[in-house]
Parts: sequence; structure tokens; C-alpha cells
Amino acid sequence: MENQGLIILLSLLFSAFFSGMEIAYVSANKVHIEIEKKQKNFISKILSKLTHKPSKFIASMLIGNNIALVIYGLVMGDAIMTFFEGLLPIQNTLIQFLITDAKIFSQTLISTFVILFTAEFFPKVFFQIYANNLIRFLALPAYVFYQLFHPLALFVMWISDVLLIKFFNIEGDKIQLSFTKVELGDYINEQMEDLNEDEEVDSEIQFFQNALEFSEVKAREAMVPRNEVVAVEINEAILNVIQLFTKTGYSKILVYKENKDNIVGYVHSFDMFKRPKTINDVLIPVVFVPETLLIKDALNTLIKKKKSICVVIDEYGGTSGIMTVEDIVEELFGEIEDEHDPVMLTEKKINDQHFIFSARLEVDYINEKYKIDLPESDQYETLSGLIVHHSEDILEKGNQIKIGDLLFTVKEASNKRLDLVELKMYKD
Repeated sequence: MENQGLIILLSLLFSAFFSGMEIAYVSANKVHIEIEKKQKNFISKILSKLTHKPSKFIASMLIGNNIALVIYGLVMGDAIMTFFEGLLPIQNTLIQFLITDAKIFSQTLISTFVILFTAEFFPKVFFQIYANNLIRFLALPAYVFYQLFHPLALFVMWISDVLLIKFFNIEGDKIQLSFTKVELGDYINEQMEDLNEDEEVDSEIQFFQNALEFSEVKAREAMVPRNEVVAVEINEAILNVIQLFTKTGYSKILVYKENKDNIVGYVHSFDMFKRPKTINDVLIPVVFVPETLLIKDALNTLIKKKKSICVVIDEYGGTSGIMTVEDIVEELFGEIEDEHDPVMLTEKKINDQHFIFSARLEVDYINEKYKIDLPESDQYETLSGLIVHHSEDILEKGNQIKIGDLLFTVKEASNKRLDLVELKMYKD
């Protein structure tokens, strides 16, 4: 009986190991595995051999699991039958027949219950949660069984390949799929979560994160808002336009008719050397894009039309802002500064719960840099947008609003917009 108990325990452990390694390989981040394989150590060599042909590894784990389950079933069934025979030594044939049926039912029920929880459910959940670490930690014993079941795994794979080709016209495991965008994103997020609060994110990691998010950024998230757009009326004197070019340092200035909702084009500073008499003489058509358009599509449009600036319009056709190729590239590579960029926005940390911020700062930027849990939403991008969204009004200097555990105080405001905001955090 002691030997039976030991065999049952070992078969359950092996079954848990094999089923766990199977789910660990499926759940593990492929980027993490590839990086581990590049470490040039003993474990990396083992991982390279294990993952060289995924179907062979999975087949080996399945064979091992099935062998463990068969052994468990035989020994567990015998143990349960012996237990019932000692418990109910009845000689009556009819009663024995009924008891035998009850034994078989009980044997099946108990065995299934034990195997589901001890060798299937809990191991798979555990191995799935810690897949990246366990597939590295248990690589050596997995490789031993991988080699042990090698011939049988090849035979099983050969049969499956024949069936796939003959009946489904599908190639077997010939091409190893590379890791996906989601897996790369998960790996980068893991690296950023491991950083301490006072550590800066490496530029390489930040670049990869920007690249992954690039395809999901919309035009309204990268544009210069309408209230900061520099533009002139189409009937403005050329001398005034030249003075505006000199004052701002911009190479292009938008032109509107009556108001900024009716942009008719733009003028280039180089064209001022042609000594035009009116703006119409040098007016260049402008590209219009909706604010919901992805910036990658906006960039393609600008490239095809050989333009470097576009007007972003809202759902009603009004001007929402403008966007340049530089604004789009900055979403990928980060801020690109030049001599005409405005002064740096205010970012002042007084202590861990007290900050002074420019209202133009983006919410996700503040959360990422200062580890503040500001509410994020598709309805706004900046700190000013967050406050206006919750207050449903344009606050004036000195006004306060509390959002959760965050108290915002308007320090400076002008032209119906927020400029400087004080933030205090009150945590329990």
C-alpha cells in the first residue's frame, strides 16, 4: 500500500510537470524566450534546443503526461478497489454485482477529481502565471524527458503530418512563427514596471513603446490645438505677413477667410522673396484630415501629396488644429526641439504629493514620468482637458476642483484657457 501511495504521488507530480510545461511554453512571452536564448550560457543552449521545433517539444510533454496518467489510473484504480473490498466483504452475488458497479463509479469519480485538481487545474494556472520564470528554471529536466521521448515524439509527429497533408492539405510544423506585437508590448511593459520610481526609462525602451503605440495614435492626439494656431486673414497686407514670419520664426503660416474654421491654404516664407502683391498670389492649397484619422495614415497622405502640414478638422467640419510631419515624427522619436519651439512647459515637483504643472502637459506623460495616477480617457489628452472634462466649465485663476484624491488649483489662466495648475495628492 505504501508503494502504491508513492507511485500515485510520483505520477501526479510528473503529470503536473508535463501539463505545466506544455502550458508554460504556450503562455511564455516569446520575446522573453528569445532574449534568454541569446545569453550564451548553459540554460540558453537548452532553451534553444527545446524551442527549435515547437511541435516536437509539445508532443514530448503530451507523451510524458499520458504515460503518467496511465500509471496513475492503473495504480489508483487498484488501490480504490482494494479499499472497497476490505470495507465491504459481502458474498451475495447480486449485492457484489451492485457493489462492483459502485466501485467502478467511485473509482472514476475520485480518480478524475484528484487528477483534475492536483495535476491539471492548479499546475496549469501556476505555470501560466509564472511561465517566463518556470520555463527557464525547469528547462533542464524538461530537456531530459524531451530526449527520452524523442523517438516516440517523432513517430507521433510523422503520423500527424501525414494526416494533415493527406486530409487537410496543410503543412506540418515547418515554419516557426515569430513573436507578435502584443508579446513585444508585454515585454516592454514588464521592463518599465521593474524600474524604480527615480529611474529614467532607457531611450531604446521608450522608442520601442512609442513604435508599438504609433499605429493607434489619432490625429487629435498629435496636433497643435486651434487656439495656438498662427494664421492670417486672406486679405491681410503682405507686409504684415512678412512681419509675422519674422516674429514667429515659422516657415509656413495658415490663411483663413473670415475665421479659422474656414482655412483656405497656407503661405511659405520663401514665397515672400517673390514680392507678391497679395496673399492669393502665393497661396498654397492645404491638406485636410479628420481628427479621428490615425497619424500613420495622415503621414501617408502627406507623403503622397508632398505636403508637410495638414489641417485637422472636427466632426462638424470646423478647424480643430494643425499637424505637421514633425509632430507625427515626434510621436515616434520623442520631442524634437528647434530654435523656434516655445519655451519649456513648467514641471515642478515640490514633494511626492505636491506639483506645479503647465496645463498643456499630456496626462499620460505626467503619469509615466511622475508616477501619478491621473484619470485617462479618450475625451482629452492634456491636463487642461482633464480638468475641463470633469468641471464642465473653464475655471478661472484661484478656482479648485477635486477629482478623487487629487486637488487641482488653477494658478494661471488667460484667454479662456488654463495655463498653470497646482496639484496636491491626498492619499489615505
